[in-house]
Amino acid sequence: MLQKRQVEVLDRSGDRKSAITTLTRDYPAGHTIPFHFHDRDQLVYASLGVMTVRTRDGTWVVPPHRAVWIPAEIPHTIAMSGAVAMRTLYLTSRLAKGLPRECCVISVSSLLKELILYACSLRALKKTVAWQEQLMGVILHQLKTVQMLPLQLPHLSDPRLVRISAIYIKDPSDDRTLAQLCRVSGASKRSIERLFQREIGMTFGRWRQQLRLMQGMRLLAEGAKVTDAAVESGYSTPSAFISMFKKTLGMTPTLYFKK
Repeated sequence: MLQKRQVEVLDRSGDRKSAITTLTRDYPAGHTIPFHFHDRDQLVYASLGVMTVRTRDGTWVVPPHRAVWIPAEIPHTIAMSGAVAMRTLYLTSRLAKGLPRECCVISVSSLLKELILYACSLRALKKTVAWQEQLMGVILHQLKTVQMLPLQLPHLSDPRLVRISAIYIKDPSDDRTLAQLCRVSGASKRSIERLFQREIGMTFGRWRQQLRLMQGMRLLAEGAKVTDAAVESGYSTPSAFISMFKKTLGMTPTLYFKK
């Protein structure tokens, strides 16, 4: 959660002629890209490692073989869990018409993966070059048909909810009941349940489940065993964690991180 007001640094593209520019960069575990924003829409792909993207509206966990879409002008930070191989496409706003105007995590097909990697090898794509314009058309078609994944944790603003979220951000395995947490928040259980629904459209239980799953993903990316990741993330049993992971990403954690 972005607790403090941070300086928003504009990362302006130096290439004004290309419709798509790219960035290929590898980062060590624990590296954080400071708070900044771009004048272009951005597709950030993780071919290795897990990224955590934070904006003022929420947090998105981006596991391997997934990407996060970040529209222009949205300030964000990116933190690395494990070593991360980041491949990024920057699209002009005119090129990205019809694509979401809010952050989201998307599934990356085998074709889209190869398109991203190939575009990054070229560094930039121009509409004035016929074959590059055709390549951009295929990339945009793929982006408009991708599956969005539920890997977002909306940020909370009500002070009573913030006090509860701070407890779980510090220790996702905290096993206190909602009734017990309400004593800390200064509100009744009914009020807290209503506030969660009104503010983020989630129940308290669903919000906590999402936070724990995202924490488990980060731990796995840093090399933790499935059992340890499950316990540290607050799951009652490793099987409960595996079940939720499979439900969200379609396979067990062991198989997923072997891809």
